[in-house]
Parts: sequence; C-alpha cells; structure tokens
Amino acid sequence: MTPNVASMSLGPSRRSFLASTAVAAAAVAGGMPLLTACGESDSGSREGTTSGKAADKLLPTYVGSKVAQPDLPAKNGSAAGYTGRVDLAALATSVPDKLGTGAAFTIMSPFWGAPPKPKNAYYTALDAAAGTKITWQNQDGNTYGEKLGAVLASSSIPDMVVVPSWELGGKIPNAINAKFMDLGPYLAGDKVKKYPNLAAIPSDAWRMSIFGGALRGIPLPSAAAGFIVPYYRKDIFDEKGWSVPKSPDEFLSWAKEATSAKAKVYACGDMSWSAQAIFGTRPAGTLGWNIGDDGKLTYRIEDPAFLEALEWVRKLFDAGVVHPDDRARSGDVAQRFTAGKVLAFNGDMSAWYSKTAEQAQSHPDFQIDAMDYFGSDGGDPTLWASQPAVLWSLIRKGASKETVENALAAANFSAAPYGTKERMLVDYGVEGTHYTVKDGVPVKNDQGNSEVINAWSSLAAPAPYVAHPDLPDVARKQVEWQQRMGAFMKKTSTYGMNIVEPARYANLRSQFEQLELDYVRGHKKLSDVQQAISTWKSSGGDKLRDWYKELLDKNGSGN
Repeated sequence: MTPNVASMSLGPSRRSFLASTAVAAAAVAGGMPLLTACGESDSGSREGTTSGKAADKLLPTYVGSKVAQPDLPAKNGSAAGYTGRVDLAALATSVPDKLGTGAAFTIMSPFWGAPPKPKNAYYTALDAAAGTKITWQNQDGNTYGEKLGAVLASSSIPDMVVVPSWELGGKIPNAINAKFMDLGPYLAGDKVKKYPNLAAIPSDAWRMSIFGGALRGIPLPSAAAGFIVPYYRKDIFDEKGWSVPKSPDEFLSWAKEATSAKAKVYACGDMSWSAQAIFGTRPAGTLGWNIGDDGKLTYRIEDPAFLEALEWVRKLFDAGVVHPDDRARSGDVAQRFTAGKVLAFNGDMSAWYSKTAEQAQSHPDFQIDAMDYFGSDGGDPTLWASQPAVLWSLIRKGASKETVENALAAANFSAAPYGTKERMLVDYGVEGTHYTVKDGVPVKNDQGNSEVINAWSSLAAPAPYVAHPDLPDVARKQVEWQQRMGAFMKKTSTYGMNIVEPARYANLRSQFEQLELDYVRGHKKLSDVQQAISTWKSSGGDKLRDWYKELLDKNGSGN
C-alpha cells in the first residue's frame, strides 16, 4: 500500500510546485508551543502564537494507532517505514460505522495535474464508504495562492478549504482567523475520540493547527527530517567509477569532470536548496529566526551561511556545470535527470519512488540514490527540522453543525492509518476499477492514475510513514536516509510555532526570492545582496526582530 500523498514528509502532491521557487519559502508557518502575543478580538487581527499550557488546553487527546506496526520505527525525526507486504485480505477497519450523514458540502483544495471529472468512480466510492456527499472545487496547485487569497477576501467561501503552509503569507493568516471556525467544541480533549483516526494524529501537528488562539485546522503531519533530497544517478556513477562527493569542493570538482556540453550532459540542476542544507542556512519564513549560542536573535539572511550558500551555487553556474534549462528555469529537471542529461538534482522525497517506478519497465538499469549531506567544510552538516505539519483543512465560520460533522467524518476517514481498509480505499480506490492485485501488490491502472490523486488525501493524514509494497527497498532507503540525516538535525527557536506576523511586515522578505535566483545566475552582484540585507534591516527587519524577541520572551523557545 503506497502512502497517501501527505504521509511522507514531502508527498507526491508537492512535486510540481517544488519546481517553482515559491517553495523555497515553504515552511512559512509552524505550530508547537503557542500563546497569543497580542490582539484578543475575533476580527482576524490576532498576531503572535499560542504556546505552553494555553495551547495544551486546546489540543485533542492523543490516542495512538496500534494497526500495522512499522518495520522501521520513526527515529531522529524520520517517517516510519513499512518494507513488508500487508495482507490485503486481512486489512483492519478503522471506521466501523459511517460518521457522515450524507449531507452535501463543498471543499476547495489545491490540485496538481488534470482534476478528474465530478462524480467519478473514486469520489463516488469514498462518499459511499464515509457517508459523505462532497463537491470538490479543485484548483490549480501552482497558482493556488492567488485563488486562495481571492476566495478568502470574498463573501462566498466553500464549506471546507485546504490551506498549505507555503501559502501562509501576506493577509492569509489573519483571514484564517476571521473566516474559519474554532473546532475545539468538536475536537478538544476527549471529544476527538469520536474520530479515532484524528485522535491518532501527533500532538505536535495539532499544536500547529492553532490559529488566532483557537484550534481551527485539521493537520497533515510532516516528518521533522523532511529535508530536500540531493539525488544522483547511481547507475551512471557506478559505470563511470565516480565517488559520491563529500564536500562542496569535491562536488564542484566532480561536476566539472562529469559535464560534457558537447554531449549535452550536465552535472546538475540548480542546487540552491541542497546548498542551504550543506551550509546550514535556516529555512525561509518564520523558521528562519533563531537565537544563536551568543544569545542574539537573527534572521536567516543575517547568518554568514546565507551568503556562503549563494556563493557556492554561483560557482556551479559560473563553471558551466548546471544545465542551461535550469539556468533559464524552464522544463522539468526530473525529466532531464531520468533522461541522463542531468546527473544530480534536488527534489522532494517522493521523487525517489516515483522515478524508480516510472523507469522500472523501460529502463531497468536506472538507479536513483541520495547523497548524504556534508557540511561546508566536509564535516558533519547542520540540518534544520521541518515543521510538524505542512497543510490544513479548515471549516468556514457559520457552517451548520451537520456540515461540520460531515467534514470531520471525511477528515477522519482520510486520516486512516496504514494497514486499514480505509487507507487502501483512499490510496488506491476500488479494486477492479482503479487497480488490480499482482503477486499480492496493488497496481493502479490508467483510471486509478487519473482519479485517485490529490483530493481526499489532502483533508488529513496519519503520522508520517513511507510504504511501497512494489518497491520495498526504496521505502527502506528513504527512511534510512532520513534517519541518518536526522542525526544532524536541530530546531530553530521558532520550531513548532504557528506564528502570525504583523501585517505591516507581510512583504518585507519578498524581494529575496528573485534576488537569490538572479545572483546565482550571475545577473546580480554580491553587493546587491548585501545591500538588500541592509535595506531589510532598516525598512522593518530590526523592528520585526524586536517583535520576535518579545514573542519568544513570553512564549519560550521552540528548541
């Protein structure tokens, strides 16, 4: 049984938008310790976070699932791993009674790819099993932020809306406080036990679901060791006798040797995301703030590592080892990778499985593997933990009690754990219609690949896990890589906090995304980046630092 799209730390549904630079700022929000810093009205103007005992009072009671114990338990912030086969004839039942009443409601959700037709066999089967009647308003995931902002600014909001963490910028956090309801009366404390699969979601993810002092979101949990992966073509490395680089200098030296512009083969794509990990740069967004060993609170762009990472990526571009299409930011680097035109690229965890499965029949010698991260000096790296939740489904204020209960019924169904009939239905659809079983392993057909994607699995998810019954070795490698890398993981001072910054600072850091792209490609000078950092400080960065210092003084540090 393959995991649902959000059950891995970075699920398949994030593949296409990870190709866009907007995701460099993916971890914009957080959620563990949480206390409101200011603003007590319910008008949507609440800033800050909620932590400690104030947050604990709002959380659902945690009751872990005992279904299908993993072969590789979670360790060092990794997902759990399942490398054995599940007996499909003996799947457990996690929703013995339909909790939905069949009342109709609407859900707006991001969707990557071509959405299936309404009332398709997959949607129909899920509604029948969960007792729901959902009208899906699937929106293009690559432009979802624009649509989300427009909908939240309007007076017509769907009954349920899915909000990814990477869209929590600008006015959207305040709109969440103003437009979506407090789910505490339905889920806080032991009330959640009506929905056992929601009760099994880790508490850290629920803490991140507190917006404006209320439990408003139903989370998709994420593994803390959910790092971007530096992939390489192991089959070609083995053929050429290349050793996997273990320092920035070794990587550049290998890249020059491996690149042949004449043959149109280049060492790598844009390695900016991996560079941030190599040089220990903190993530963008609220996770970028941290109190150092010297006791000073700084933002990521003030850390020398920020410039060091950019300068190294600039060296790769200047050396001509980056594919021209990556310089132009066109096409799909993962396709260039499978075609052997690019030998290393950085992407989310899902590419490990998806590319292996994609190439299995036509290119059986194809092998994708991941480099272990090294530090800037070739020693151990410093990696920063991902937030414990990456996406939420929320219910609009004013929704009827029946609508709320049906929405929660759908979320409870979609959060079913691995090894259950409900998880099987969410992930694969209906046997004979969406998949067949070959040698005990479910295999999707064309209808399954076109319908069983991107929808139900966005409503909620179980604790992070990885499972690929058809390619169990890939699942093992994924989890073991996370566990190895997780040993070098640290948490920033704002880890686990769902922080709403003052609206006056909403666009303060927006200039850096394009500036970083331009600098590594040689279109801007280092002095331009340094000037931008100075401007950031004088135009509000220093005042925002004071705001964060007060917040951390009141609420404590996330690390």
